[in-house]
Amino acid sequence: MIHPTAIIDPSATLGANVSVGPYSVIGANVTIGADCEIGPHVVIKGPTTIGKRNRIFQFASIGEECQDKKYRGEPTQLHVGDDNVIRECVTMQRGTVQDEGLTRVGSRGLYMAYAHIAHDCRIGDDVIVANASQIAGHVHLGDYAILGGGTMVHQFCRIGTGSMTGAGTVVFKDIPAYVMAQGNPAKAYTMNFEGLKRRNYDAASLAALKRAYKTVYRQGITLQEAIDILARDTTPCVQTFHASLVASKRGIVR
Repeated sequence: MIHPTAIIDPSATLGANVSVGPYSVIGANVTIGADCEIGPHVVIKGPTTIGKRNRIFQFASIGEECQDKKYRGEPTQLHVGDDNVIRECVTMQRGTVQDEGLTRVGSRGLYMAYAHIAHDCRIGDDVIVANASQIAGHVHLGDYAILGGGTMVHQFCRIGTGSMTGAGTVVFKDIPAYVMAQGNPAKAYTMNFEGLKRRNYDAASLAALKRAYKTVYRQGITLQEAIDILARDTTPCVQTFHASLVASKRGIVR
């Protein structure tokens, strides 16, 4: 299961049935859960914890120190969940002490070739980050979010649950939950209704979200006025949308 050319630090911990391909390097203070597949020429540096059943393809760099000039070698961390597919040349970097010292990546994600997850990001579960998308530091990416190929996300942005970007989108402001955005700079166009249908949202929930979207984007009222109106809607998905508006610190895409 471990190729003879792989280099594994004695302090690294590998779970049951972990395979490591040719010329891969597993550094100190790395923990890899059971049934992970580490391809050839992968570099994993610690402190990094990787969950179970992840597949990491060739030339990925996982747990390297961050690209931040404030970083001074502190022992920050990267945590990766379970059942992720991390494709060729993906980079995921550890956090900084200026935040919580931790980059956290969820479970069941698909990270396509050349995607970058920077320091201190919080990445949810079941996300798709398409080829060459670049996520800057301190970004929060919600569950089921999808980034189209070549999406660029500015630091500290929040991209909500179930949202989606088109290819080549440049994100400078927050994208609320379920919203579809595209362009440079990103603009909101509709909600990700097709994705919601695939996740079995019922007709009543979809209708409530359509009304909520129109309240924010079509009625010509201020964002605070829209937030106040949506606070009265008890539909769970509308409350998720509402919460993402309230949590925004950079303003939302319009």
